[in-house]
Amino acid sequence: MGKSKVLVVGGTGYLGRRIVKASLAQGHPTFVLQRPEIGLDIEKLQILLSFKVKGATLLEGSFEDHKSLVEAVKKVDVVISAMSGVFFRSHNLLLQLKLVEAIKEAGNIKRFLPSEFGIDPARMGDALEPGRVTFDEKMVVRKAIEEANIPHTYVSANCFAGYFAGNLSQMGVLTPPKEKVYLYGDGNVKVVFVDEDDIATYTIKTVDDPCTLNKTVYIRPPENILTQRQLVELWENLTGKKLDKFSISKEDFLASMKGMDYSGQVGVGHFYHIYYEGCLTNFEIGEEGEEASKLYPEVKYKRMNEYLKLYM
Repeated sequence: MGKSKVLVVGGTGYLGRRIVKASLAQGHPTFVLQRPEIGLDIEKLQILLSFKVKGATLLEGSFEDHKSLVEAVKKVDVVISAMSGVFFRSHNLLLQLKLVEAIKEAGNIKRFLPSEFGIDPARMGDALEPGRVTFDEKMVVRKAIEEANIPHTYVSANCFAGYFAGNLSQMGVLTPPKEKVYLYGDGNVKVVFVDEDDIATYTIKTVDDPCTLNKTVYIRPPENILTQRQLVELWENLTGKKLDKFSISKEDFLASMKGMDYSGQVGVGHFYHIYYEGCLTNFEIGEEGEEASKLYPEVKYKRMNEYLKLYM
């Protein structure tokens, strides 16, 4: 039996392009949705053409044209959505409901992986406003998938290293601080950091795996379960320089929302749940889930001390 044919929706995005590359690398016939909505976005078109050169097939389809989505879906076995759910870029999670309708009508899909890849939304029923909108919308999509009896896998990838590790978890920047670092509380809450290429590799590993059917796969590489303080220490050991450390109480951190724009408030809420409440690590994975690094020990995931060398 050959490997499943994989369609990636959102293939030009930050994670999507990595998923396309991982699918090709693992030998899947790989298709990427080419949407007319890209218009004159030459960078997205160039990315799509580069995938074509590497062996992917481009399929035209639009969220404004249901028939085109159905036709695209009929050509593959697995659909992976990597549509953006972050507010400082684009936020398109509920557009996936149109994709669910197309998959339902096509009737041939063996697995659908919706755009999740962060905190498990099923555990965020008490999340703060306004950041909870991300979790609520993901749950709306899950409900539609399950009501349509579409085979699925949800991937909870925790903290993207590019957004949370390279900056030592500082908000508003993407590179490490040079003199001082702010710690959330005592900085001792366990967090999970994952290299984005590894997220893509694990994601593709799940698509033909019966162990992950209708389950949530948590990506928790054991050596990357670190506190913020441990992450800072890794950086200090690499650079040989100590940073001045300042602790932010949870009260002061939440108060910082005041006066922020909407995307800033969303970010503060998510950081609060991760770094103060420990929402990524304060539970055991039950029968409803699997852990990726245990399922796929052959994946040589990038440790954060290696990852941080990129920033030196």
